[in-house]
Amino acid sequence: MFRTKRLLSQIGFTVFFLCSIVVGYAQSELPAVPKKQTSLYDYANLLGSGQKSALEQKLIRYADTTSTQIVVVTVASIGSNDIAMYAANLAHKWGIGQKGKDNGVLLLVAKKERKLNISTGYGVEHLLTDALSRRIIENIITPQFKAGKFYAGLDRGTSAIIDVLNGTFKAKQKSNRTKERNPKIKGFFIVLVLVLFLVFRNRGGRGGRGRRNASSDILTAILFSSMGRSSGFGGGSGSSGGFGGGFGGGFGGGGFGGGGASGGW
Repeated sequence: MFRTKRLLSQIGFTVFFLCSIVVGYAQSELPAVPKKQTSLYDYANLLGSGQKSALEQKLIRYADTTSTQIVVVTVASIGSNDIAMYAANLAHKWGIGQKGKDNGVLLLVAKKERKLNISTGYGVEHLLTDALSRRIIENIITPQFKAGKFYAGLDRGTSAIIDVLNGTFKAKQKSNRTKERNPKIKGFFIVLVLVLFLVFRNRGGRGGRGRRNASSDILTAILFSSMGRSSGFGGGSGSSGGFGGGFGGGFGGGGFGGGGASGGW
């Protein structure tokens, strides 16, 4: 029994250590908070100047009307980072959305990896659910990207996001299998984190009070993250400036909990 516990502790520590490295690397590679805070940042140069202006103005008008900030960011590469974690950390670092309302949405595109992600703030994830985000990516954005039509994909994709938030989006579900797959994966992940939490807690009991508390606190944060309420992604932001409606006052410090979906083309 002792050997089994020791082995589980070693495995748990290894998994936690690797996750810490991944999170730290992802955060170190994030773009800095832009001085001019607006709705579009095409760092990967996927759009023409006219296309950039049209998409940016559409999203600014929506933000001015509703106070909900939808931001599109394209990057040349995210390296070995997981795009969902990268997007959630970026959205939190920039503080997209209004503090207290957490009404921000980030659509991130990684050119080299051919991946994209929709990340939702706490205040809109009950409307723009993971399932709806996935359908927008798979049914609307990805087909356009595969044809090399990046502007059409982003324009139609953001319009679909707006329709969802307005309660007017209509789309067919692909299959029950697709619908049920993600909850199963989430359930498995939550159970895994619970097991690791207990292992670290027992291990910490032999290693001293301070060590136990540190491990428990960190793993509790990871557990809440898997349920969409991570202390690492939520809360305020380090960005400056208040939210004055739309993008007039810049990003407002909205919180993100890892909600959304990812895809590729």
